[in-house]
Formats: sequence, structure tokens, C-alpha cells
Amino acid sequence: MAAITKANFDFLKTLQKNNNREWFNENKDLYLTQHQETIAFADAVLSEMQKHDNIETPTGKKSLMRIYKDVRFSKDKSPYKTNWGGGFKRATKLLRGGYYFHIQPGACFVGGGFWSPESADLLKIRKDISSNPDELRNIINSKAFKSVFGTLQGEKLKTCPKGFDKEDPALDLLQYKQFLISKSFTDKEVMAPDFYKVASDTFKAMRPFFDYMSYVLTTDENGETLKDL
Repeated sequence: MAAITKANFDFLKTLQKNNNREWFNENKDLYLTQHQETIAFADAVLSEMQKHDNIETPTGKKSLMRIYKDVRFSKDKSPYKTNWGGGFKRATKLLRGGYYFHIQPGACFVGGGFWSPESADLLKIRKDISSNPDELRNIINSKAFKSVFGTLQGEKLKTCPKGFDKEDPALDLLQYKQFLISKSFTDKEVMAPDFYKVASDTFKAMRPFFDYMSYVLTTDENGETLKDL
């Protein structure tokens, strides 16, 4: 079965109320059941995605993030996450952008983009935006993009990035430190039998944005594409 069920959401809600090792250990079988269900869902999403993209992540299980939290540097010492999260990596150095799904009662979404670009990559993106802002604007202002994702998201600088003109007409885009897109879903929508297809279709709708970023990040100043070593 590839669907996320009500029992899965009930488990996450109960875990949120009992976020301690004693309860978790006593209900380990319940966790394992819902974890397996989520793996099956992720496998189904991956199977659909392989029809329209080249994905490096080998299995749904490998896509899932651990439910155990790293609390070493957190004020919140509750030991477990109260959501399922999974990511799919695009294959080869020529395909950029990462996919992510997040299942949490009242806060489900499917997203992707560039969470923490390396400084060299961020500079490449900004240089391309400054020289040709219309290409990115046309993508994020298109009806197709807006109907699914609304707007481009991510942290932004409050000032002009170093090395760029504060009068640059593309300053609003140059200020992005992250380039993220996402679509939220209700719990009911996520529990639909075909949501794995909806998730895959949502990822597919990111492709114009990812194709643009991939070209920018794998093409040098002479217009030559970097070799996929």
C-alpha cells in the first residue's frame, strides 16, 4: 500500500504528546508499522519520479530522514521529530536541485530547491540573475509556477550583496540566499490513495526552475557546459 493513512497521522499526533523515550520504546512496534508505511509511500513516489527525472536516491527507505533528533545544540530536548521527512537527490553533476516531502499533521508540504548553496554557486546564480534577470522572472512569474507554488521562497539579505550594485533592477532577486519552492497540502489530501502521484507531479512542476539553475551552475563564462566527471 502506497498511501499515508489516518493511523500514520494519529501516530505522529500521539508522539507529539508523548515525546519521550519511555513512551517511544513501549510503542516501538507502532513506530515500525508507520515507518514501513511511509517507506512504501516514498518508494511509490520514487517510482513515479523516475519516469520524468534521473534520481540518484536508490530507495524510498534511503530517502527518509531519521526520526531521532540531534538535541546537542537545541533548547528543545524532546528526542524525536514529530514528522516524516524525505529527500530525493538528482543524479549526475549536471542536474541540480533537491526534492523534499514533509508529512506532519497540519503542516504537510512538498518542496525543493537550494537550501544552502555554496558561496561559489551562489555567486554564479547572482551573476546570471544580474546579467539576465528576465529568464528567472519569466519562470517564477509564469501562470504554471504561480498556480502550484505561488512565489519563490527563502531567506534574503536586507541589503545588497557584496560586489553588486544596489541600484541593480534585479536587486530583489539578488538578495536571495536560498532559492526554495513548496506547495502545502491538507492532511486529507495527503491521505488520498493517489497522493504519491500528486507529490511526483508537484516535483515535476519544479523542472523549469531546476533546469534553469542546472544550466547556470554547470556552464562556465564561455558558455561551455562542465563535464560530468
